[in-house]
Amino acid sequence: MNRQASRRRAPHVVIIGAGVSGLGLAMALKRSGHHDFTIVEKGDALGGVWRDNTYPGAACDIPAHLYSYSFERHDWSQRYAGQREILEYLRGCADKHGLEAHLRLGTEVRSAHFEEGTGRWRLRTGTGETLEADILVPACGQLSRPAYPRIPGTDRFSGHTFHSSRWDHGHDLTGRRVAVIGTGASAIQIIPEVARHAGRLTVFQRSAPYVVPRWDRVYPRREGVLARLARTSARLGWWTFNELTVPGLTRRRPISRLTSYGCAAQLARQIHDPVTRERLTPRDEVGCKRIGVSSAYYPAFNEPHVELVTDPIAEITERGIRTETGVEHRVDTIVYATGFTATDFLSPLRVTGTGGRSLADTWKEGARAYLGMTVPGFPNMFLLYGPHTNVGAGSVVYMVESQIRYVLDAVRILARGKRRRLDVRPQAEESFTAEMRRRLPGTVWSTCRNWYRGSGRYVTTNWPGQTMEYRRRTRRVNLAHYQPDRAGPGMPHGRDTGHRS
Repeated sequence: MNRQASRRRAPHVVIIGAGVSGLGLAMALKRSGHHDFTIVEKGDALGGVWRDNTYPGAACDIPAHLYSYSFERHDWSQRYAGQREILEYLRGCADKHGLEAHLRLGTEVRSAHFEEGTGRWRLRTGTGETLEADILVPACGQLSRPAYPRIPGTDRFSGHTFHSSRWDHGHDLTGRRVAVIGTGASAIQIIPEVARHAGRLTVFQRSAPYVVPRWDRVYPRREGVLARLARTSARLGWWTFNELTVPGLTRRRPISRLTSYGCAAQLARQIHDPVTRERLTPRDEVGCKRIGVSSAYYPAFNEPHVELVTDPIAEITERGIRTETGVEHRVDTIVYATGFTATDFLSPLRVTGTGGRSLADTWKEGARAYLGMTVPGFPNMFLLYGPHTNVGAGSVVYMVESQIRYVLDAVRILARGKRRRLDVRPQAEESFTAEMRRRLPGTVWSTCRNWYRGSGRYVTTNWPGQTMEYRRRTRRVNLAHYQPDRAGPGMPHGRDTGHRS
């Protein structure tokens, strides 16, 4: 009996996605002594958004000391680290923890089906290969699938187009007439860089963003105790600052007015033309959309070859973009800085749970999951960076680490044979979702059109409180919130790689 129990301590975990979330869980599994896992990544390299987003100016918009794993501190070269440094950091973490042996790159999971007879997940890849898992962890992220605007005539344009997250580095913008559609977080970083090279830059803005100064600084190289103390202090300081900022987003307290004054002061100081200044003045509530961090964005619009267009786009023509006023802006290149399909979550992955239920049907009125991680009828599946786990201020890495701790607890429970399946009770998920729908309408994210809510009725991406509240609520798995075991097989005996042909 003891021998059998000892052989049941290795449920095979399959993680879908090798971005910040997936790599974080993989490292945590290894650190806990659990080595039976596979990371399946559709791309040809790890890194997630930091692999894909290589546009000019790509960088973290929160201090890098906070945008890093708590168990892997790093000596960043500057406060707002660039894309290359962040990607190198992730690669270094993967190398240090020996994740290469667990990685399957260039492998896209098309479908995942829970087999009630075996109690395992069966995954089908794009090549037709089958993988099996005892525990399935989709870590696909909210910002992985580009969103393209539905504008008539996109197929008629004779020039070159690409999305900001699929930047075409082989297309030289020097001297060209470039259009950037969008003024969100990516565009705020892109526009100053493109303005330096383009012959003419036309920016199409639907609504003006709030932009605060980027108080960047280069960090000196440090070693030893002082370096560790500096990293810890910086992380704690920025975490505290962001926690104090959250009430201004979730309950509209005076701190939001302070942010508004700061944005207005920078705009007044940096924009010379009063007409342009008026067009760049935000009309939404502070924080309704993600606040931009840049000291170079506004000055770009002072350049004579940069034009800001606020008239709605009517269509894309063969030679450019025509607005609803009838003006055609002729361009050679169109850059879609239009964000991501964040509210689609696991799409286009087809997930089927018990009784043949489809996750797409379950989520037809919006994504929902208990604590943003578990869905009734989908046993032993845990989402990372799922519904209601994004933050409007602060670092999503902190939220992800809270989820990782929760998943580790679930793995331990299943490995020890305390439960064969963890299937969240519908009442627990319904209560959590009802709470989210009660709290989120009182936040600034419900006051305007943004990617937090997509085209749906509800905000489905964001957590309506401080990150320390989420950390407290996910500190362990409460088995009372999960269904009692039904008759069926338990975890498989012995090590099983989960690979099938």
